[in-house]
Amino acid sequence: MPQRPEGADGFSREDIREASRGFFGTISSGLASVMEHAFSTLSRPSAYVLGNEGGGAFIAGVRYGRGTLFLHDGSRREVYWHGPSIGYDFGASGAKAMFLVYNLKRDLDIFSGFSGVEGSAYLVGGVGMTVLTDGKVVMAPIRSGLGLRLGASIGYIRFTARPTWSPF
Repeated sequence: MPQRPEGADGFSREDIREASRGFFGTISSGLASVMEHAFSTLSRPSAYVLGNEGGGAFIAGVRYGRGTLFLHDGSRREVYWHGPSIGYDFGASGAKAMFLVYNLKRDLDIFSGFSGVEGSAYLVGGVGMTVLTDGKVVMAPIRSGLGLRLGASIGYIRFTARPTWSPF
């Protein structure tokens, strides 16, 4: 389990609820419980990303996304992410994604690779959260998506300033 993020600075539960309310629409009980788990486990995020992503897998998978990084100081920047995965994972999905980001000292520190284990199980729609880290920065992607996806995989997500087609 990643270390608990430093300090109490960052976005409050209410800040994140408000950002997600406009982004995800009506907050379901599933989404609310996932966010509550993130706060009780990891505390207050120093930044967050709101965006859209799509992906698919047949044993090996890929994921691509685009969004906006919001920092606690009020600044923001456009970011892209992509990544491969491998495991017992099948299906395709499209999702709205919110990444709660911890220990991010400067916006450029997001341009790294974050690895972790992910599990998915939904038909038509679902909400899920994983925890990823690059050793310093910790992030908890929360996804609310549509599609047919089942499985578990190991992979990473790399954030970049420009879009790319390469999953690596």
